[in-house]
Amino acid sequence: MSAPERSGFAPDWLALREPADAAARDRGLVVEAARHLRRPDAGAPLVIRDLGGGTGSMARWLAPLLPGPQHWVVYDHDPGLLERAREHPPNTSADGRPVTVETRTADLAGLREDDLRGADLVTASALLDLFTREEVEGVVAACVGARCPALFTLSVKGRVTVTPEDPLDREIQEAFNAHQRRMVGGRALLGPDAVEAAAEALSRAGARVVTRSSPWRLGADRRALAAEWLEGWVRAAVEQRPDLAARAEAYLSRRRAQCADGGLYVEVGHEDVLSLPPGGAR
Repeated sequence: MSAPERSGFAPDWLALREPADAAARDRGLVVEAARHLRRPDAGAPLVIRDLGGGTGSMARWLAPLLPGPQHWVVYDHDPGLLERAREHPPNTSADGRPVTVETRTADLAGLREDDLRGADLVTASALLDLFTREEVEGVVAACVGARCPALFTLSVKGRVTVTPEDPLDREIQEAFNAHQRRMVGGRALLGPDAVEAAAEALSRAGARVVTRSSPWRLGADRRALAAEWLEGWVRAAVEQRPDLAARAEAYLSRRRAQCADGGLYVEVGHEDVLSLPPGGAR
């Protein structure tokens, strides 16, 4: 995930990152996905199932980019986050049609094709890298079986560029990436390998796959997010490699000062994946 783990699902963190997420996602993939959706005048609203949707930020970003009436079903394991999704739904679609939102508390690791039946589009954001290979393949099988497009955005790629450079950058990055691939409760997380695993599984299942880079670009205008991300990035690295602790504290001190002065620029690599079912546009 691209969030620091201690606040990865905290509402304040999700609110802080929402504008950067919106700026980073590749809109070209939205245009491509829209070609495979039902026409806005087809009668019933588009049904969009948003996996791990949290507070509903994906719906708030995507609904205004798609025409026609829409009904979003937002899934998450956290009822508190889903309450916020209900309280702050998108206003209207791209052509001013109504958008409705319902929420469902769910464990996505066991997602099945039947759970997505009737969907016109499946979406997820910053989710795949939290899964194991088997769990990603399960999500892929469900999406392909439902025969609808699926848009997965903002999966981490393990590439971080911090300017100005620091001698410890590479060690911190490598330790963080190892932390993202760690074992959790007997589960081996994919972390930066999630996009490749998902794309391979989708291709094997016969889907057409399109990927695009979607990095966060955090400069002085987003220093609050950069500062929070930096703390979590280093903390996870030290959790993975405790021997870094002393040097990492000095590193953080330098970086905090640069961030406060507006002199820090961070690019955090993500990738978006669009899956299109066989058979072309509807």
